[in-house]
Amino acid sequence: MLKRELYLKRIRDFYDSDLVKILVGIRRSGKSVILEQIIEELRNKGIDIEHIIYINFEFIEFEELTDYKKLNKYIKDKIKDNSMYYLFFDEIQNVDNFEKVVNSLRASEKVSIFITGSNSRLLSEELSTVLSGRYVSFRINPLSYKEVLQLQGKESNDEIFNNYMKWGSLPNRFEFKNEESIKNYLYGVFDSIILRDVVERLKIRDTALFNLILQYIIDTIGREFSAENIINFLKNEGREVSTLTIYSYLDALCKALLIRKVYRYDIHGKAVLKTLNKYYVTDLGIAQIKNNKTEIDKSYAIENIVYNELIIKGYDVYTGKTKKGEIDFVATKPNKKIYIQVAFSIPNEDTKIREFGAYNVINDNYPKYVISLDKFTYEYNGIKHVNLIDFLLDDEF
Repeated sequence: MLKRELYLKRIRDFYDSDLVKILVGIRRSGKSVILEQIIEELRNKGIDIEHIIYINFEFIEFEELTDYKKLNKYIKDKIKDNSMYYLFFDEIQNVDNFEKVVNSLRASEKVSIFITGSNSRLLSEELSTVLSGRYVSFRINPLSYKEVLQLQGKESNDEIFNNYMKWGSLPNRFEFKNEESIKNYLYGVFDSIILRDVVERLKIRDTALFNLILQYIIDTIGREFSAENIINFLKNEGREVSTLTIYSYLDALCKALLIRKVYRYDIHGKAVLKTLNKYYVTDLGIAQIKNNKTEIDKSYAIENIVYNELIIKGYDVYTGKTKKGEIDFVATKPNKKIYIQVAFSIPNEDTKIREFGAYNVINDNYPKYVISLDKFTYEYNGIKHVNLIDFLLDDEF
């Protein structure tokens, strides 16, 4: 089992905190495994098994506990003394009013609570209000490229990278060796997301329309989103749809964590803009099976990989608007800001001038990079060129 140290090291300081620990991520991204690894670390510290309570709400034996009052009683009955109890609630979004249970237990008992979920309800304003800021959240992503190499015990090579780029990095898909089995697995994951996190919970009935909108988003990864363009696309497919419906379905896709909305940032005006956003997919394997073509455009796939890696590395990410165009990504952390342009390759001087020249209108001193798959690296007008694999494997970036 791959130890997901990237996330464990972020969570460890909170093991004994009364802050509720929220792990949210797309289905099958490895949240349950991280909970198991936290439990193992607690056991290794000498915590009695009786003080560790784990419930996976997708297991039929816990079905009755999806009633929040029964869940509350079940936990209360398990608490026998004043020592710390560690509560693990996996896929808690299956419990209506789970916020009430979590808040009540946190306030009335000596507990450390860990919860996971597969939709963005766990990051909603509603939850924030109920818990009154008494929580800390961690976004769990499919495996990073570095984790893929660790899982396979191999050094990076073109075959592994191309497989990663095409089929994504949901952990369980690496159990399958041929493409047909991988596709079947990914279809199963996708269907479970649509059924459980969209159709049932969000009460969307027209799944065919939903699939068409997702297909459009995948076909236009990394391009500015326009409701007018998608309306025209759907007309060509024989579907009439309102702008309101489009945005409600996009919101559903984001809540199911299949895609992520990326806002534009006006670099000169220093403001986040709410129009002409872009969307990227959480996992390229899901994108591959829902793609309308034989394969996803590799240039946009690489851009998507860089975006996901920036998220994994803990950045807040925007697309950058300049006076004369745009920068692919503006990425920020506390006390850190970087600009990134992404290209599949830089084969000639014209491409070099285009990619590096995008920075000509930016006069600040924040680091600026151009990332591509080219094996060689260099500087151009003080702007660093970085090989994509080096970027993916660099923990200090």
